[in-house]
Order: sequence, then C-alpha cells, then structure tokens
Amino acid sequence: MDELTTSGGKRPKLTPLTNKALLDLPEAVSYPSYDRGRLSPGIVHIGVGNFHRAHQAWYLHRLMQAGQAHDWAIIGAGVRPADAAQRDRLLAQDCLTTLIELDPSGKSAEVTGAMIDFLPVEADNAALIRQMADPAIRIVSLTVTEGGYYLDPASGGFDASHADMQHDAANPRRPRTAFGAMIAALRLRRDSGDGPFTGLSCDNLQGNGAILRQTVVSLARHSDPELADWIDANCSFPNGMVDCIVPATGPTEIALAHSFGIKDAAPVTHENFRQWVIEDAFCAGRPPLEGAGVTITDEVHVYEAMKLRILNGGHQIIADPAEILGIATIAASMADPLIRAFLHKVVTEEIVPHVKPVPGMTPQNYLTLIDRRFSNPDIKDTTRRVAFDGSSRHPGFLVPSIRDGLTAGAPVTGLALASGLWARYCQGVREDGTMIEPNDPNWDELNRVAMQARETPAVWLEMQKIYGDLAEAKSFAGAFARWLTKINTDGVEEALRSYLS
Repeated sequence: MDELTTSGGKRPKLTPLTNKALLDLPEAVSYPSYDRGRLSPGIVHIGVGNFHRAHQAWYLHRLMQAGQAHDWAIIGAGVRPADAAQRDRLLAQDCLTTLIELDPSGKSAEVTGAMIDFLPVEADNAALIRQMADPAIRIVSLTVTEGGYYLDPASGGFDASHADMQHDAANPRRPRTAFGAMIAALRLRRDSGDGPFTGLSCDNLQGNGAILRQTVVSLARHSDPELADWIDANCSFPNGMVDCIVPATGPTEIALAHSFGIKDAAPVTHENFRQWVIEDAFCAGRPPLEGAGVTITDEVHVYEAMKLRILNGGHQIIADPAEILGIATIAASMADPLIRAFLHKVVTEEIVPHVKPVPGMTPQNYLTLIDRRFSNPDIKDTTRRVAFDGSSRHPGFLVPSIRDGLTAGAPVTGLALASGLWARYCQGVREDGTMIEPNDPNWDELNRVAMQARETPAVWLEMQKIYGDLAEAKSFAGAFARWLTKINTDGVEEALRSYLS
C-alpha cells in the first residue's frame, strides 16, 4: 500500500485496487462478497467508459452480490486505439472499479467486480471476434455514443456511404467497427451451429435496439445477404432506456478515491439515481435483471421518450448558453437564474405537452426530478461534455419536440431559441472572447455554417441532415432567425430575458 503525504502530515495509506487487496479496503467501502475467480463470462461489452461501469456493470454486480448471475460476468472490449489505455488501467487493477456516489447528503464508495477481463484492442478486432464467437457469450452490449451507429441524419436509415461501413463491407473478416466485428462473430456462430446472441445497445437513442438491428443487418447485407437474413431472423435487439449522470474522470475524481483510502487509476463518480428499462427480448437468455431493479416492459418507448425529450433535451437547452457565457458545470448553470428559468419554461410549455406519463411519474414531475439532479453541486458534470456532439444530440433530443409542436400547432419559440443558441455556440468563441475548442465530430462544417448564419440565419436550418425540412416551417424558421439575430446583436442573457418576459 502507498502512503500519501500532505502539508499537514501523513494521511492513511492507500489500498491498491486488486483482488488480493480487497480485504484491506477501509471498512466504509463495500466490495465484492462473491468469489471473482469463480465467475464465468456471459457478456461482452464494447465501449468500457464511465457510464457502463456506473450503470450496466453495477446492475450485474448487484445481482452477483445477491448470489445470482455468476455466469454472466462481463468481458470488456474496445474498437478505438484510445481504448487501449483504458484496458491497461483496468487490467492493472484486475478490472475492479471504485464507484463513488455523489449524494449531497454524503458521499459513499463501493468497489464493483462484475467485469473480469478486457480484450486486446486490435485493428482487425480478431480477439473481439473470437470472444463473441464463444457460445458462452449470450449478450453483446455496447455504449458507443449516440452518433456511433452510422445513421443517415436526414432519413435515420443506414449510412452505407460512410468510409467505415464501406471498409467493413469490403473486408468482413477484418472489420474496423464494433458492428463489423459482431457480424464476423455471428458468421462463425452460424457456421458452427452455436446460435445467435442478443445485441444490447445501452446508448441514448430512441429505439436503440431497432437502430442496432438496422446497422448490423444492413452492414451484413452488403457482404453476405444470407448471413444478414440469418441475423435478422435469429438475433434479438431489445430496445432499452438507460439513465444515470456520470461525469468524466480526472485528477479530482482520482483524489476523491484517495480520500476513501483507495488507489484507483480510473474511479467513477455518479449521481444517486439510476434507471434501466428494457424489453424482454433476449434470444439466448439473460440475467434476472429485475432482481437488481431493472424495469422489464414492452412499453420502453414511453419511458425513453420522457427521458430523451426532457433530460437529454434539457441538457442541450442549458449547456449551449452556459458554454457561451463561460459557465463550466451543469450545476453552476442551474444556479444561473436565467438559464434555469429558460429550461423550465421551454420544457413546461413546449416539450411536456407532447410527452406521455409513465407508471408513477408525470412529465411535469419528471422535470422537477431533473431539476434536482441537474442542480446537484457534487456532480462536476461539465457543460463541455454535455454540449459535445450537438450534431447528433440536437436532432435526436430536440428536433422531435419541434416537430411535435409544429404538428400540434403549439408554440416552438423556446426551441427555436435553443437552436439559435447552438448556432451561436458553434461560432467557436464565448462572449468573453475565449475560444470554444472543437467539440463535435462535424465541428468544421458546423463552424463554417455558423459563421455564415451570422449574416444569413436561414443557412443554419438548411443543414438537412440535422433539421430535415424544418427550414420550410415558417413559424419555426422565422423565430429561429429572429433569435439568432438578437443573440448576435444583444448577447445571450438579453435574448433569454426577452424570451422569459
């Protein structure tokens, strides 16, 4: 164990996060009570970031603590070169993770152990394909971000023109993407008679299972139509909704783990709220997830609509103006009276009317819950993280509410202002003159169009891959043009005041 010295003297020794040292952890820290050496894998998860470890892996850990699901351990995987560094960090600590709950009433820590290995990160994904082809693997799950499913933004269909998809279609045995690797593994399973696995998306997409099916089956059809038919007929892709606010890890989070006496190179902080709602559509079986608090239902779309429209849409509503004003965190944004009032007015008047209630929760009460969660000062969730990839998040989380409002003949003025604030954000400079570093896979294009929109606001809405035909909706387009002009002329705060008045 290491000893940490401060100016005030020595603090308690740090316990390294390894299987051998679990019994040495401080009494206040819970840790796996199960024998991790006796776990066997049932899940491969692609994209081992903070969210997966605070969410899906936690639910599995909770089952294992109860003596269940010991044959459903997780093997981690990644398909990007950057994933190799995460692999090194986690393997060095036996794939254990410290989860730190940031409850305003008091922080707590637990060590989870549902993940037992992390595959090598390879350009051809050979190790990943071999592992997924193992019949012991019954679920392949993914967190690859909302923009990672190769969708045509205008139609929502499969984007066969993307260079990654063209590569995997031409090189099906040496794929570079998670989806190409899944297809290669399923080919081996079909040919060996080992049967299909379930593909489980854990990303914030409405109908995420249907989207995952579309990507996998469509890509397979470009190289092996018969295999595509077999996958479509035999594999299952349940839709699901996931929810937990999980900030990125940096020096502050590592120091927080130290404060609990734990030496963890990749700890995870999270809020004191989790939700997971899934369809019961698992072609090769599943863990008893309902025993860990997961909601199993055929009505996932109602839950996900509420969450994506209000929480994820709300994140975009507040993150863009906050970034322009130089406000660093979501909690600090909520402490700004203009931004908080903006969130409440837009959601209450222009989003809530088009969202159905779920058992035990009305949309308006959900907004109250979101206000509390966003305002948690212990969650150091940055506005930059939340504003990332607006070219996927705005069409995914806000544009559907705009369309609902237009269809119903209801107000969309506040949503037009939110789009104007995003356009202003993409100009790449805050009101204090500091630069906004590129924060979107399509930043160069967004920045170019945003600068053109300073003189001609309409060009922003002409990005059909984001807005479709909304440039032709006169009420929305007119409001957008007025707001963007006002933002550029008078500033963000004056625009918010005008809307709120």
